[in-house]
Amino acid sequence: MLLDIAEVAQRSGLAPSALRFYERKGLITADGRNGLRRAYTPETLERLMLIACARDAGFALAEIATFLGARPSDTELRERMAAKEREVSQRVDQLTRLRDSLRHAAVCTHDPIVDCPEFKQAIGRVPNG
Repeated sequence: MLLDIAEVAQRSGLAPSALRFYERKGLITADGRNGLRRAYTPETLERLMLIACARDAGFALAEIATFLGARPSDTELRERMAAKEREVSQRVDQLTRLRDSLRHAAVCTHDPIVDCPEFKQAIGRVPNG
């Protein structure tokens, strides 16, 4: 069963123009037509979720397109993917420390909060950048 571009747009939260753009960039493929309108397989929605997740993590569309075409034999691409994984892991660690700092600040009773030793310690663990 194919999904009309309007249904894919509605389900994914993307504009039809974004879907056409992704198609031009090779990120998704229309699998048929419904009259003059593009139609996609339901699996396209899964791919769009992956693309959204990767974009949220800071991946460029060109990187995403390359990763979507990854094969086990492409050692250079796999090395780049491993490097990206390390970057994402570092970012997750940083955000976790920041979350913990904010969590403490939200319940801290020290007056003022910024002078709280625990808050200062937590903030000190959050790297710049």
